[in-house]
Amino acid sequence: MFEYYKKHQNVVSRSISPENFTGEKGAGAMATEGTGAYCARDLGRGFKVSPSVIIKSGETFTLGEVKGSGMINHIWLTHSFDQLNIWRKCILRIYWDGDETPAVECPMGDFFASAHHDFFHISSSAVCTNPRRGQNCYWKMPFKKGFRITIENRYERDVTVYYQIDYFLADMPDDLNYFHAQFRRTNPLPYKEDFTILDGIEGSGAYVGTYMVWGVNNNGWWGEGEIKFFLDGDKEYPTICGTGTEDYFCGAYNFDVNGHYQSFSSLYSGMLVWKTDDIYLSNRRFSLYRWHTEDPIFFNSDIRVTIQALGWRSEGRYLPLQDDLSAVAFFYLDSSSTKLPTLPDNDYLEII
Repeated sequence: MFEYYKKHQNVVSRSISPENFTGEKGAGAMATEGTGAYCARDLGRGFKVSPSVIIKSGETFTLGEVKGSGMINHIWLTHSFDQLNIWRKCILRIYWDGDETPAVECPMGDFFASAHHDFFHISSSAVCTNPRRGQNCYWKMPFKKGFRITIENRYERDVTVYYQIDYFLADMPDDLNYFHAQFRRTNPLPYKEDFTILDGIEGSGAYVGTYMVWGVNNNGWWGEGEIKFFLDGDKEYPTICGTGTEDYFCGAYNFDVNGHYQSFSSLYSGMLVWKTDDIYLSNRRFSLYRWHTEDPIFFNSDIRVTIQALGWRSEGRYLPLQDDLSAVAFFYLDSSSTKLPTLPDNDYLEII
């Protein structure tokens, strides 16, 4: 944590938005053209002339690019209200220190723990989703030489995006651990196979969070499976093994209160139930997050994370499920980039 209450030398606060694309000192509110120019036509420069950007269909837009050392400490983002199904079709990428490979690559909604179309109020330490769709990220993201943040618009129409990236510039230590986020989806999960949340990571660092979308393809309870953390050379068996899916996400006994799933959102964990009906939205889906900001899982050479999908069958036996599973793994690593899993195409990403 940056100790803001102490005196710091040569630390400056900066912010990037459509009103100041570069974050430069004294360069905000200078726009003469932008998405708000018509509304500000009687007032002129300095009166919300450029509050948002329009990202063309099929194009990638750079939200911000900065050179220097410092830390991103907050990102706010939203979009126009009529575009409620874009969250899996806009891909967020973050690059550190001039790397060509992003450290963060995942659908925009999943990054903010909000892959679903419906609005869910999320109040957590790392991510907040506030009415009506204000997405906030508080992950600390240090950099030594700079950063670049982009959004790829895979949506069939242009997308209007409002955003603000808050950061400070200061000298940073040489032994940084860089923030990473990787996305995976398997639909359906092959029978008797574990779902991979994270794999192929080499180096030292800390695992700090999991976001999952769990689509259930069977009747009955779906969360008996264990999460496993394979650390520093573990092969067949892990060092850390959980006791059940709802236990890992800090709930208990099926998230069941009086015969119904109970949604909750807290500082470090949450489970939100998607709305269903009896005809067109019959599949149960759940949005789950678990932040390890207070209990990080450290590793020194490598890490792999998996989770099982288990229900119940006859005679009190576990049933290996073939569910629709997606996950974002959040972690810090002593490298500014790493090998990424292949990001699925639009059709495979889409939640129907």
